[in-house]
Amino acid sequence: MHQIQLVHGRSMLLNKRGPDSSNMKTTENATHEQNRILFGRFEYVFQILIILSLVAFALETVPDLPPFWKQFLWKFEIFTVSAFTLEYIIRLYYCRPRLSYAVSFYGIVDLIAILPFYLSTGLDLRSLRAFRLLRLFRLLKLVRYSAAVQRYHRAFVIAREELIFFGIMAVILLYLSAVGIYYFENPGQPEVFKSVFHSMWWAVCTLSSVGYGDIIPITAGGRIFTFFVLIIGLGVVAVPSGIFASALSKAREVDE
Repeated sequence: MHQIQLVHGRSMLLNKRGPDSSNMKTTENATHEQNRILFGRFEYVFQILIILSLVAFALETVPDLPPFWKQFLWKFEIFTVSAFTLEYIIRLYYCRPRLSYAVSFYGIVDLIAILPFYLSTGLDLRSLRAFRLLRLFRLLKLVRYSAAVQRYHRAFVIAREELIFFGIMAVILLYLSAVGIYYFENPGQPEVFKSVFHSMWWAVCTLSSVGYGDIIPITAGGRIFTFFVLIIGLGVVAVPSGIFASALSKAREVDE
């Protein structure tokens, strides 16, 4: 029988062979979740249930779905919600203090993943379509089971200040680009570049190097300005990628 044991405020799962180092998983690396419950191989079952529940959510939107499949999807929803509810209760029961899990990121995600089902039971679902969208929060439950995602989280923490600074600079560049193209193109295309706010869409597409082509400059000054914005846009994409890649390497070193 599998059992959940609490050691120094941490939760870990032991199997039949006892608390051997090869059979015991701790949460020392998961610093963002203080009291984490590990379910061993059952975690793979939860991952599969999360993916299948999202597939079922998409199937429910298929028009003219046969009654058999509607009934099957409803029963599957009951099954998955029951499994997720049991998981939530176990985590809530074994965590110390319990409130630390209930108000944590994963605790809130786990609650929102099952809450829409209980809120919509016995009520008119047509008036609660927004609650059904909350089921998509189950996708965030996969973050708990992925070591790679947790490594990405640590990398973001390492490079947080640099990324925030660069994000602020990107917003400033976005605004300046919109202002610049407005003054270049407004006289020639007043119906397209009506204001700085209307020019924001062009600035977003150009700085991100997407370039949909629905709004293009026609003046010489606007085209020259666009050239420089495109060059800057390459840096907007490349610089944060390099910063995050460096932080990801540091996070991998910490894991090793």
